[in-house]
Amino acid sequence: MSHCHHEHCDHDHEDLPESGEQFLLYSKIDLDNVRCLNEAEPDSGKKVIRPWNERMDDSKFLESDADEQLIVFIPFTGSVKLRSICLRTDRTESAPSKMKVFINREDVDFDVAESYSPIQEFDLVQGSNDVVEYGARITKFSSVRNITLFFPENFGEDTSIIRYIGFKGEWTEVKRDPIITVYEANANPADHKIPGVSDKTDHSVQ
Repeated sequence: MSHCHHEHCDHDHEDLPESGEQFLLYSKIDLDNVRCLNEAEPDSGKKVIRPWNERMDDSKFLESDADEQLIVFIPFTGSVKLRSICLRTDRTESAPSKMKVFINREDVDFDVAESYSPIQEFDLVQGSNDVVEYGARITKFSSVRNITLFFPENFGEDTSIIRYIGFKGEWTEVKRDPIITVYEANANPADHKIPGVSDKTDHSVQ
């Protein structure tokens, strides 16, 4: 069953032969507002979030700077029911060994990441050059507006390397404008004359 019920849904998956490709969420990520902490090269965190057909591109990768830790914050353009997180890391010991996941928080830095319990934690695969899919507990990821991935350690190197980040799930458009319009209309009832009501008011004044 397709989850594309909105006019904004993209139908550009012809180049994706793998099963489940209809659930890829690349086009639903707010790329302009993706941010990464402790990246060696500015904006390299954004460059590993790319279309599925570019997942094996080794020219773009994210490497940590001061130590092996990385934090990547990814906002979505709507509400997501997340099925899985897809990672391609590195064949060397620079591959992250753990991933902690936080959702619907915009304040996750290294202090917060170490202090608060993640919604889910993963032990990552070592030595793989393929994209590995890590399943999310759907009951905990049923309404995701943004997600933060914290990579606290790797398999032994001084810095960590990530080559691809992707997500699978179901996207729902969040419409906020009608709510604002309703409040604006109700805030000024005098601007909206109701037949009969104003007449009664006039008579009572007289």
